[in-house]
Amino acid sequence: MRLPSMSQPFLLAPIAECPPVPPGAQVRLAVLGARGVGKSAMIVRFLTKRFIGDYEPNTGSLYSRMVHLDGDRVAVQIQDTPGCIQVQEDCVQVPDSLSRCVKWAEGFLLVYSITDYSSYQSVQPLYQHIRKVHPDARTPIIIVGNKADLLHARQVQAKEGLQLANELGSLFLEISTSDDSQGVCDVFQYLCKEVSKLQHASSVDRRRSSIIPRPKSPNMQDLKRRFKQALSSKVK
Repeated sequence: MRLPSMSQPFLLAPIAECPPVPPGAQVRLAVLGARGVGKSAMIVRFLTKRFIGDYEPNTGSLYSRMVHLDGDRVAVQIQDTPGCIQVQEDCVQVPDSLSRCVKWAEGFLLVYSITDYSSYQSVQPLYQHIRKVHPDARTPIIIVGNKADLLHARQVQAKEGLQLANELGSLFLEISTSDDSQGVCDVFQYLCKEVSKLQHASSVDRRRSSIIPRPKSPNMQDLKRRFKQALSSKVK
């Protein structure tokens, strides 16, 4: 199966596995990164606890599940994306369909493989693209170095991932999707919590902005004074 070209939109194929929820009662996440970094494996690991090593290059799948978050059941939608980006001189070329996905999502995982330096190089341009679409610095973005079990093939040092995350003001983690199910779950759950916090803060801001200030009651003494002044001027 061949990756779609830059001019071909990938499909958003929803998998309806949780009941419909009211607007705003769900968490929308997107997993982005270069081809072959393990995005699909991470999502499936989180949702099913199973690890599947081989995937056909995907055309974009939208996973919909109910997950437990701090004792509550939360509707989570996770958009998997194909590795169809192109990076040239720190500039990323993003298809329109991928840009729509970025606009749709509320929280982001930027994934690279520690065994592929070029995938690491795509993280910063992707981050900058997200910030253009979501200028609010509170929008949560986590940088993830995947395949941490393949130390013999490492091309990206942990300190490089940490340095990049510090420069961008983002959280950084190295994980092994194949060996560490809990680490994968922790990443997604943390991102869900951060999105939920942002949703709550935005809801409070909207309620505050919708409150119409009550007009002040007129000062009766001031009204009497001005009324007397008006009468006296008429008498003169």
